[in-house]
Amino acid sequence: MEIYYGHPSQEKLVGNVYRGRIEDVVPGMGSAFVDVGEKRSLFLSLNELNDAMLDEKGFKPWQTEIPIGKILQKGQMVTVQVRRDGIGTKNPQGTTKISIPGRFWVYLPTEDRLGVSRRVESVRDQRRIRRLARALKKPGDGMIARTAAQWASDEELERDYRLLVESWDRVRAASKAAVSPRLLYKAMGLVQTVLRDWMGPDIAEVAVDSPFFYEKIQSFLEYMQMEQHAAKIRLHKGPEPLFAKYDVERQIQDSLARRVPLAGGGSVVIDETEALIAIDVNTGGDVRHRNQAAAILNTNLEAATEIARQLRLRQISGIIVVDFIDMEDAQHVEQVIARVREELKKDRVSADFVDMTGLGLIEITRKRRGESLSDMLENAKFDA
Repeated sequence: MEIYYGHPSQEKLVGNVYRGRIEDVVPGMGSAFVDVGEKRSLFLSLNELNDAMLDEKGFKPWQTEIPIGKILQKGQMVTVQVRRDGIGTKNPQGTTKISIPGRFWVYLPTEDRLGVSRRVESVRDQRRIRRLARALKKPGDGMIARTAAQWASDEELERDYRLLVESWDRVRAASKAAVSPRLLYKAMGLVQTVLRDWMGPDIAEVAVDSPFFYEKIQSFLEYMQMEQHAAKIRLHKGPEPLFAKYDVERQIQDSLARRVPLAGGGSVVIDETEALIAIDVNTGGDVRHRNQAAAILNTNLEAATEIARQLRLRQISGIIVVDFIDMEDAQHVEQVIARVREELKKDRVSADFVDMTGLGLIEITRKRRGESLSDMLENAKFDA
């Protein structure tokens, strides 16, 4: 369903917090470039300046046409976080709206807000979490409850919040002492991030074929006070490699193919362009069935499920336009739209159904989270 890829030659910067120096301000673009001591400077737009920075200079967040040159000056030191890795020739993007993720909360030390993950569906859980957050939250900072918060006790939620505040206090102290660009806070590695974000009661097993990482995972679970999941970690010792046993390598190759077959005989064709992603649903052998309308509906429903899966698997983002097979029955159209909406809700990355055009094309948007799978794998081959 999803692939998270990491390579020693491609260390991710997303989530890292730096003390950086403004090296250039570009008023025409409403942006600045920040030297943080890495290979490339961070691109910092006006929209990524936190409320406190605006307020200090006498501006309000809702004001339009705020001159960035009145807030940032060349040589100024700022605390900034990487929100998106560089893609191709584009610089990594930074933000002063810092967020420190924990197991149950995302702590926002520079934003006064409170939110609960949309995946927390129980109204009772939402109210409990909000009530506790209001009691814990300090004036001026913010908190977002993660999905796992719904399964946590009040004591666990409070402990996680205290740890995040302590982490930020250390970052802030290091920031005040920094006189040149430097790293203040390093985000968790790939393995730790996946465990922190995914490990919950709905995960039955985690298979790993490295004794080294098996021990690291056990230590990490103990550190995060997630010992109740330790028994779910299984060290693979079979005669064939873990990826070979579960046919992962072939599935990765299939995920890069332009054409994706559907169970009913149809197919989905995915073309990635610079402006948008074009997806075409093609008919298969089953449309020769006596009830052609039902066969077309079945193909479109299969395609709706598979397209949502492919967006996650390939880490496709931006504007996606899907051309489903034409349907004459309005109820069938509504069924397909409902299936698209339902499948997109399962995505951890923000993905939304936008509209159906007059030509019957469905528009979807998906938030960008770095490079697509094909770009990552191509870059890895090049580096190797």
